[in-house]
Amino acid sequence: MDAYLLAVGIIVLIYALLAIGLNLQYGETGLINFGHVAFFALGAYASALLSLRGWPLVVTFSVAAVVAALAALPLGLAALRLREDYLAIVTLGFSETLRLVLQQEAWLTQGVQGLPGIPKLFGALGRGTSDLAIFLALAACVGLAAWATLLLKRSPFGRLLRAIRDNEAAVIALGKDPARCKIQVFMFGAALAGVAGAFYAHFLTFISPEQFVPLVTFYVWMSIILGGVGSVRGALAGTLLLVAFLEGSRFLRDLVPGIAEVQMASVRLAVVGLAIILFVLYRPQGLFGKRDV
Repeated sequence: MDAYLLAVGIIVLIYALLAIGLNLQYGETGLINFGHVAFFALGAYASALLSLRGWPLVVTFSVAAVVAALAALPLGLAALRLREDYLAIVTLGFSETLRLVLQQEAWLTQGVQGLPGIPKLFGALGRGTSDLAIFLALAACVGLAAWATLLLKRSPFGRLLRAIRDNEAAVIALGKDPARCKIQVFMFGAALAGVAGAFYAHFLTFISPEQFVPLVTFYVWMSIILGGVGSVRGALAGTLLLVAFLEGSRFLRDLVPGIAEVQMASVRLAVVGLAIILFVLYRPQGLFGKRDV
């Protein structure tokens, strides 16, 4: 049971890192990114492939962040020319295109068979101890990302981002350059997703394209909506709440007798969906969001 709770805690922290990046892009700047999972996948595959070739993990994690950030650059440039709804479609299309590339380019990624044998982070410490070390390293990384985001929010640059989100035309009229800000934020959020992907790959030690479907992005969206858009603590609390819904519903079969395993999967999804709908209905601003007045 302790190993299970530790594994769930690691997944919560990985999703929290994804949520902080997406919350910065959308909550602070208004960039609608429906392809966040693509940068997650890029980070995971970049770190995994390099580590399998003998690169030190410290270097592969750095490369994962850089590769994800550079991949976000053309999408950041696209954000300058597209309205919010079109940007959402472009980013979603990018994530699905990347997933298809990962499936088809078997010479590099082994396609649908996936990449086994990825070196485990802190693997020399033994299984139980290595998971605890991963949890602590992830907690430190999430804490650092949250602290950096809070500093950014309170800085003049953070106030400029919120002005771009609320009224970009007024920002341009004041002589500011929203283009650079959008690109920087998009790349920073992608870099956080890349680091999260590297942690994911070196925790599970196996990755395949089927693990990086659009549902992952929408789980992250649920997290920031539940916690409160634009709030760092909301992103963290929303992630914890979402994973609690998803994992807690696994035990419904013990409470509802007479339901087969296959049927239980549908019931589980229905319960999770109902819980989220009720939450959004009665607390639409999220746990830490501001109420409309």
